[in-house]
Amino acid sequence: MDFLSILNTAAGEILSPTTAAFALATIGLNIHFGYSGLLNFGQAGFMAIGAYAFAIFTMMVDPTATLGWPSWLSFIAAILVAIVAAVIFALILGIPTLRLRGDYLAIVTIAAAEIIRFTVRTQDLTAVTGGSQGLRGQDYKGDIDAMNPLTGTTYGFGPWTATAYDTWVRIIAWSLVIVALILVWLLMRSPWGRVIKGIREDEDAVRSLGKNVYGYKMQALVLGGTMGALAGVMFILPRAVQPDNFATTMTFYIWTALLLGGAATVLGPLLGSILFWVLLSFTGGLINLLHGLGIFGAMTGSQAGQLRFVLVGLALMALVVFRPQGILGNKKELSFNV
Repeated sequence: MDFLSILNTAAGEILSPTTAAFALATIGLNIHFGYSGLLNFGQAGFMAIGAYAFAIFTMMVDPTATLGWPSWLSFIAAILVAIVAAVIFALILGIPTLRLRGDYLAIVTIAAAEIIRFTVRTQDLTAVTGGSQGLRGQDYKGDIDAMNPLTGTTYGFGPWTATAYDTWVRIIAWSLVIVALILVWLLMRSPWGRVIKGIREDEDAVRSLGKNVYGYKMQALVLGGTMGALAGVMFILPRAVQPDNFATTMTFYIWTALLLGGAATVLGPLLGSILFWVLLSFTGGLINLLHGLGIFGAMTGSQAGQLRFVLVGLALMALVVFRPQGILGNKKELSFNV
């Protein structure tokens, strides 16, 4: 691998479905933390809920075969099932916990996400969730593949060249990201958005004005969680469903992208997600290149590969120290009632 191929691979991450999925999840987390002040460390749990609900519904119910539904209707039904599952999870999670503040809420959400992950990978549910092996992508990709209007072999140019299926997934994923950004922009300009930001600043003051703070928090949790579930669906369309993909590491990636781009901004989650995956890919390729040249001595390839997380972590630390509001953020938006 030469330096040019490393750049091409990193540039390819700009429009990849994975980047789109993380952008969607980061937009949801931005509603939770950036605008509402909710310390949610369980966004990976919402992604897992959406991914498994979508895949299991498609595989077990299969409306296309059993009910004679067209592929597009079956796909939409599976998406709606994922959304409903996320709403139910948000209600179960939020009803007993949204009265908590700060670190307590963070602990509860991260524990809930881990409960979801360990539940879907248990042996007793292997027939439904696939256990620790997960679910094969070919078992739930039939509907979206049948919907694909692209008939060519490959599309795009340069580092953004992809197969017809991957291009179709990219179109769907990035369309959802655009819709989510427009929705957030409109909501935060509305009276609902102003109340949400007021709760982030000082929920006691908002409560004194007669607003139902608990209800607004629940609405924000449901909305951001729904976007997380849709992100989970987009995340599994190019690959298989693996339970360990939804570990706490994924949540930390999402938080990194949010802080990098800037919380409480409309475009911050998008910019942060793109930069995070481009930098992660570039540093990974560069470290592999240097390892091949013997720069790291007796270190194995796996050990050297972990250095990219060290570099990204150092970059994030520098960002927090010198620009804590992120690239697009505003320091005025950093006052949280936690």
